[in-house]
Amino acid sequence: MARPAMYRGDRRRKEDQRKAKQEAKRARKAERKESGTTGREMAEAEPLGVASPTEYVWFSPSKGRTLTTESASPPAVPGIEDWTLVSEPPRA
Repeated sequence: MARPAMYRGDRRRKEDQRKAKQEAKRARKAERKESGTTGREMAEAEPLGVASPTEYVWFSPSKGRTLTTESASPPAVPGIEDWTLVSEPPRA
């Protein structure tokens, strides 16, 4: 069980961190408002015309090793024959 004195100090420290984070957020927001720049909206998606990465992730259980390739065929590494496909690139 936590000691009350430690809890009180932790609570104050967390509250100070929260206030500092909020103040930094307000400062960034004011800076963006002054300069007129905005960030990307969450609803905006990347344009489909941009080349998306095509990475296949492979895993070798015997060696405990992962490897990324750009082709769907397993990597050719001497001494490792048990490649398992972990993830494919996202489908458009």
